[in-house]
Amino acid sequence: MSDLERTPGLAVCGGTATVSAKPASEVIAGREVRLGESTMVRRLLPTLGRRLVGAWCFADHYGPDDIATGAGMQVPPHPHMGLQTVSWLLEGEVHHRDSIGSSQHVRAGELGLMTAGAGIAHAEYSPVPHPVLLHGVQLWVALPAQARNVRPAWAHHPVLPVVADPRAGLSATVIMGQLAEAASPGQTHSELVGADIALEAGSDALLPLDPEFEHAVLVMSGEATIDGTSLAPGAMLYLGCARSFLRFRADRPARLLLLGGVPFEEQIVMWWNLIGRDHEEIVTARHEWMSGERFGAVADSGMPMTAPELPPFPLKPGGRLR
Repeated sequence: MSDLERTPGLAVCGGTATVSAKPASEVIAGREVRLGESTMVRRLLPTLGRRLVGAWCFADHYGPDDIATGAGMQVPPHPHMGLQTVSWLLEGEVHHRDSIGSSQHVRAGELGLMTAGAGIAHAEYSPVPHPVLLHGVQLWVALPAQARNVRPAWAHHPVLPVVADPRAGLSATVIMGQLAEAASPGQTHSELVGADIALEAGSDALLPLDPEFEHAVLVMSGEATIDGTSLAPGAMLYLGCARSFLRFRADRPARLLLLGGVPFEEQIVMWWNLIGRDHEEIVTARHEWMSGERFGAVADSGMPMTAPELPPFPLKPGGRLR
């Protein structure tokens, strides 16, 4: 998925100076951003104040949207570099195509994982016909220096491990990384975790966490109380580090997204759909996308996006907070 804002903000990210070494409780409200012509999303990362959670550097939550009479998701070809995209649906179906020849329908509960590395282009559309509802999240993971120029790749994992505590009313599908003793088949390049947590009505559960990670939780549907803080759908709670477990409670069924990872120490520049390390790298990548010299073409997916204009000042890497 793309950042389709025509005047995308500069995100300077990385470093550990502002990572909360102790448990924190910081509510992040998503801001609404239009994605293409038909989809409105709630952007949780990057946002004013918080830029990363571990290596997770981008989080959009969308839906549930009734697309029975509409086109649904319509994201034409666009480039990525220096990151992984993680596609996760609660409801619906999306057709992924990319410039290395992949063509895959991703359905609810399946992991679509694209490693951009040195550069790739992709497009995402709701198929025709498509399910009535569309609801999900789109996530990016910043690649560390040793992996940021790897060969681009696409992986589809229809079956993922589940951690469950039936007596407490909790089950967690491990999307990326490891949670408790369960590990996702999705390839990671830094220590992190991403999990879809389903809470039953009346649930009261403790979930073990890695205390070396910083964590955040996004409420995707329903309402839940996390470590004593009540959250409505579309809100994220940043939790800091040094937590060995986390308590979840819900009066009614709810779905949550747990994100976490070792604090990302590197300094990066994130602009539009590109992650680099300095201004010149972003300028070069934008030129190579517009000239067709890099990233490749996506077959049968319409006209590629035009890159926005760069801001009139040098892009400089910086800290994790704006």
